[in-house]
Amino acid sequence: QAQATEAMAEQAYTVPVFRQRTSGETEEYQRVSKNVGKGLAVIQEELHRMRIATKAQVESLEIQKEVKGMMRKRVYLLEEIPKLPDFLVALRPHTVWEKTPVKLFCTVEGNPRPIVKWYKDGVPVDPLSAPGKYKIENKYGVHSLIVSRCVVSDTAEYSAVATNQHGTATSKAKIIVKSKSPSFLKTLLTSHVFLCKHKRLFFTGPAGAGESCHLGLVSFGVEGNSIRLVCTMVVVPDLPNIPPIAQWYRDDKLLKPSKLVEMSVGGGAASLTLPHLAKDDEGLYTLRIFTKDGTAEHSAYLFVSDAAPSAPGAPGAPMSVKAYDINSDYVLVAWKPPNTVNEKPITGYFVDRCEAGTDTWVQCNDAPVKICKYPVHGLRVGHSYYFRVRAVNSSGISRSSRKSDKVTALDAAESERLQVIKIEGKYDIVIKDDDLEGYVTIPGEPTDVHASEIFKSYVVLSWKPPSPRGRAPLWYVIEKVCTGDWQRINTTVKLHSPRYPVFDLQDGKKYQFRVYSVNMYGSSEASAPSEPIQKVDEDGVPSAPGLVVATRNTKSSVFVQWEAPKHLKHLMGYYIDGRVVGAKEWFACNHKPFKHTRFVVHGLIPGETYVFRVQAVNLFGLSEESQESSPIAVEPALATPSSPFGITMLSSDGSSITVAWKSPKHCGGSKVNAYYIDKRDADTLVWKEVNLNAVTERMCTVEHLKEGTFYEFRVTAGNMAGVGLPSAASIPMKCEAWTMEEPGPAYDLSFSEVRSHSLVILWRAPIYTGAGAVTGYFVDMAKKGSSEFVTVNQEAVSHRYLQVTGLVEGESYVFRVRAVNAHGVGKPSQLSEPVCAKAIPGTKEIVAGVDEETGDVFLSLEACEVCETSKFVWSKNYKPIGDCPRVAVTAKGRTSRLTFTNPDKDDLGKYSVVVTDTDGVSASHTLTEDALNTMLELSYAIRHPIVPLKHGLNYEVLEKGHVRFWLQAVKLSPSVSYRFIVNDKEVTSGEGQKISHDVATGIIQMTVDLFTRANEGTYTVQIHDGKAKTQSSLVLVGDVFKAALKEAEFQRKEHIRKQGAHFSEYLYFTVTEDCTVMLVCKVANVKKESTLHWYTDDEEIVPDTPPNVMSGSCALPLPMFSRKDQGVYKAVVGDDRGKDTSVFDISGKVFDDIINAIAQIAGASASELVLQCTPEGIRLQCYMNYYTEEMKTVWKHKESKIASSEKMRIGGTAEMAWMQICDPSDKEKGHYSMEISDGVKTHTRTFDLSGQVKSDFFFFCSDRGRVVGGLPDVVTIMEEKSLSLTCTVWGEPTPEVTWFKNEQEVASTEHTRVTFDGGKFASLVINKVTPEDSGKYSINVRNKYGGEFVEITVSVYRHGEKIPEPKLGQPKAAATTPAQPKSPAPPSKTPTPTPSKTQTPAPSMKSPTPASTPIPKSPTPTPKSPTPPRSVKSPTPPRFMKSPTPPRK
Repeated sequence: QAQATEAMAEQAYTVPVFRQRTSGETEEYQRVSKNVGKGLAVIQEELHRMRIATKAQVESLEIQKEVKGMMRKRVYLLEEIPKLPDFLVALRPHTVWEKTPVKLFCTVEGNPRPIVKWYKDGVPVDPLSAPGKYKIENKYGVHSLIVSRCVVSDTAEYSAVATNQHGTATSKAKIIVKSKSPSFLKTLLTSHVFLCKHKRLFFTGPAGAGESCHLGLVSFGVEGNSIRLVCTMVVVPDLPNIPPIAQWYRDDKLLKPSKLVEMSVGGGAASLTLPHLAKDDEGLYTLRIFTKDGTAEHSAYLFVSDAAPSAPGAPGAPMSVKAYDINSDYVLVAWKPPNTVNEKPITGYFVDRCEAGTDTWVQCNDAPVKICKYPVHGLRVGHSYYFRVRAVNSSGISRSSRKSDKVTALDAAESERLQVIKIEGKYDIVIKDDDLEGYVTIPGEPTDVHASEIFKSYVVLSWKPPSPRGRAPLWYVIEKVCTGDWQRINTTVKLHSPRYPVFDLQDGKKYQFRVYSVNMYGSSEASAPSEPIQKVDEDGVPSAPGLVVATRNTKSSVFVQWEAPKHLKHLMGYYIDGRVVGAKEWFACNHKPFKHTRFVVHGLIPGETYVFRVQAVNLFGLSEESQESSPIAVEPALATPSSPFGITMLSSDGSSITVAWKSPKHCGGSKVNAYYIDKRDADTLVWKEVNLNAVTERMCTVEHLKEGTFYEFRVTAGNMAGVGLPSAASIPMKCEAWTMEEPGPAYDLSFSEVRSHSLVILWRAPIYTGAGAVTGYFVDMAKKGSSEFVTVNQEAVSHRYLQVTGLVEGESYVFRVRAVNAHGVGKPSQLSEPVCAKAIPGTKEIVAGVDEETGDVFLSLEACEVCETSKFVWSKNYKPIGDCPRVAVTAKGRTSRLTFTNPDKDDLGKYSVVVTDTDGVSASHTLTEDALNTMLELSYAIRHPIVPLKHGLNYEVLEKGHVRFWLQAVKLSPSVSYRFIVNDKEVTSGEGQKISHDVATGIIQMTVDLFTRANEGTYTVQIHDGKAKTQSSLVLVGDVFKAALKEAEFQRKEHIRKQGAHFSEYLYFTVTEDCTVMLVCKVANVKKESTLHWYTDDEEIVPDTPPNVMSGSCALPLPMFSRKDQGVYKAVVGDDRGKDTSVFDISGKVFDDIINAIAQIAGASASELVLQCTPEGIRLQCYMNYYTEEMKTVWKHKESKIASSEKMRIGGTAEMAWMQICDPSDKEKGHYSMEISDGVKTHTRTFDLSGQVKSDFFFFCSDRGRVVGGLPDVVTIMEEKSLSLTCTVWGEPTPEVTWFKNEQEVASTEHTRVTFDGGKFASLVINKVTPEDSGKYSINVRNKYGGEFVEITVSVYRHGEKIPEPKLGQPKAAATTPAQPKSPAPPSKTPTPTPSKTQTPAPSMKSPTPASTPIPKSPTPTPKSPTPPRSVKSPTPPRFMKSPTPPRK
């Protein structure tokens, strides 16, 4: 103190004269002094912190020293003191060159001794995954990791994690591996320095796919589609003209731009586009960015599945088609087989080739080759080709593989025969070996003939070209020998390459081969024979892989490992298949053979359980499947939880602070069951533990604090795997008593039911309530990154949840909550984490329903994802239900059910459920009174069940008059019981009735054999099926019973009738093309002795041809039908078993229908009207197949109907209809028409009679060709006589004369002589007539003005016969045999019975006859038959419907 006082008393320092400053220097000095002063202030502040830290360390050392001194006598107890892991020597970073080793080491302490694990970019380092690559050592507490022969991909952040039961410590260091690049690349990287930070590799699919895959995940594509891989990056500096150097790799193979691979770099992203996906594209894609300080790389896996097969069950396409051993006219094509999961095995492959520049593919092999290798020969030298492969199985042929790279057929040894000599480094002289051979013209013999490929399908011969080769193009001739003489095998093919495949070798025989070299000058000597070559059995597929072990990886992937097969046999890789436990179908996990014995299966359903199997692949195909792995649920691998976050201050009383925090985002696959809180003074660096015992709630009150001091807090979470990393330090919190009247902040904001346009926010009440109770809450919302908050609710809500609507899909929002009491609005809560308005893929809502077995009313949710630690937390009005007697909560797999024990109005409300340890899976459902009542009704029906009926009790009348009572249930069990009650008395199966049921159809029936008046009454069926029961009744009394009884009696009579010959179809009519009416009937159950007789008006008709009943159909022709044919026609069929009768009454409407049917055919055949002159005047004629006066025919003149009169006479014959105009005049000029109506359609024919009628009439009547006289109408002559038909004809000009017999022109012969003398006398002379000359003869005389047609009927009879009396106009041949109609007439509308085709007619329409085609039938009643007319239903009551008859047993 004395020294200090003395120093203070010293005289002040005086500035020397020579150091005096000018005004400018002073200003500069002041400016510098000011800056120095600021720097001094900073240094002083730092010194102050260092003094405090040093003081704390000194105090700590003193305390430790004191403790050690006090516990010297009990040193052994120190070994029992628990201690967290701590790194005494931490890892340090390294930068090395490629192909050099690097060693990381550290020293760690802790009690118990910690276990150290090594990680590379967060992925555990596994020395077994890359033998010789990594070496992990632990000697005397020093842990080391040695990475040998570093490559660029070893650039990463490595970490050592030390763990014991008290906690975890981590030390990290980065290794940078530099590539020894060429000088120009080094110059480029030096002159343009850039830095890539935290890149992400993700996939973007085709338009509309909307899929992206971030680093560490995968993407899935389909053959034929396109996909884009994008890596975003930050480049410093970002020079747009000089983008970074980026290289893409697939399975560590460098990719180059092509039609199948498109690359781009720029704009802060590097992209790779695969425009036409194939399974060849499946694999691990890696992007490497080259920087000055090294490289950065990121990877992602791409799966490519098979496209839709070309045919159902066809296999997938092969892949990796490549050509090897390329020669002048030969290549060897190889490929990899596809995976067959549920398809049938592959039986072979077809190889196709296409010449470059064309689109034509040619199949190379006629029969499928069974191995994945095929030699293609016959190529043209210098031409380029592509190859592709298709797989074949029993279901079809696969899609084509991706075509191979272009291959050019060239001599592989051509370059070896060239020598290049350099002269002074400037000139190259190329010399061929051929030039050095001298003047040799004939080639030497080939050497080293051997088999380069030996398979069961083929053998490939190889040899060395000759030397010398001669001076001309060379080809080869091959011979083989088995036993006997040598035989040439390539007789039609010139071989230019030293390779040749042989396919036609026989099994079990040995062959030798030799080769000749040939050119235009001659052939060489034969080569030395090859060693004996024999086709061998194919080596076959590998043996099945060994033990398959599946372990947990992530929430959507599983890590699968297996043992390699004992017999590899040129292994190509493995196919991994998966199956959901309980399912039958397998699915492919990879679509391209994977080379390693471990694989990560992605794209699995979280929480689902799977099993896996593996198959080995080689060129012969797929091995047998391995044994299935043990079932494994898809859950994340067990790890420590991530850090808690969001530490917030809830209250303070001056000596304690209450803090809360949010759960870790990742629980590590195990429930978080412990939290540890650390605190420190904001001015210190040392953390102190607050709690030694774990805290289970996410809130803690830290006591024994100093008022007015700022504190920082951090929280560490723990689970079964251990304690995770501590959270970031909270903001400094001042320990001072809260005295404000408003409430403190709400806390623990969480979200539920996040959807595209809404969400529900929940929070907890503030710990500090202020001067009064909390009365409500306000919720504020803002878009992410914005500070403009909007209050969602205009009025405070009293509950601690709020549904927020009106959100924009895909937009992210933040929220805060403010509590309200009587004194005002309190402090806002801490901001929530940003939440995106988008539902989790696969989200499902709560379903309300009723259990079909128990009738319980329930709410159920099927979660889209769960994990092993997930729990379903149900709430009512967002208050956890917990253990409540009114409900029961159960969970099975991904489904949870909330069952109401006794639901009533007290259970109405909004129910919600949250699935813990997921990414926010939740849903809600509002239970309304109407919905509850509906479910209660259904519940009652299930708990008090009835047997549902499709059809109640009904009856139907069967054949034989049996009556069947039946009902049909929706479903019956095999244990069903029932009984029939008739008039209050139970009936059972026995005589007279049979009772049965059929479970398959649900039918219960009783058949009464003899239905009589005693069966009138009430019928009831009572059914019991398990808990369900029902009954159905049928009242069969009064008119209803009488109708049923009448129908039963009728069916009994029908059955008796059908025991003998009977009509299966009653009489009906048809009309043939020549307008002959046919009465047709069909008979059944006839025999040779059965007869059929025809009657009309009770007089029997004897047809010329007896009816053939065995044909099943009989017909009676009625030619030239007219009114004279009216009457009652009857057909009777019978034998010794009885008779049956069918009656057809042709009168009234039936007659009209027949006439209309004739008119339809005749009208359609009618010719156009023709003009014919007659002695009386002019006649209009219309020829048709048949004409009768009964047809509805109308003649019209100028649209006016013509009535028959002396002036105009109307008539006709069987062949035509005519109208005669007598003494025509100008009044008769005009348009004439004739109309024939068939009741449906009118057939019209017209003729225009205009012009000089009088003058034309003269010519028509005077000069037309006609027969003047001399011919009789009828001639009867005895055989062997001569007949002369002679007449005089007239006409100007002279007419032409033609004779006809039966409408066929007669030619002049020796037997029949035709003459025409002088243009006046026409004769037809028949010498020695015979009965065959009988018929209708006619003469046609015609000139340009008209003509005449005269008919003569000639009858020839034999000696001794009675002279016949033929009728005038008799047809040429009488049709006595019934003819089948060519086209039936339209159906008649006459009421006729409609027989049924089936043996059991419906009760609503009964008939004694089977069904027929819709053709008019006779209303024939059978004796004592109650059959009504066709349009009348049978006298039975209407039924509900006919039942499906069960099968008879």
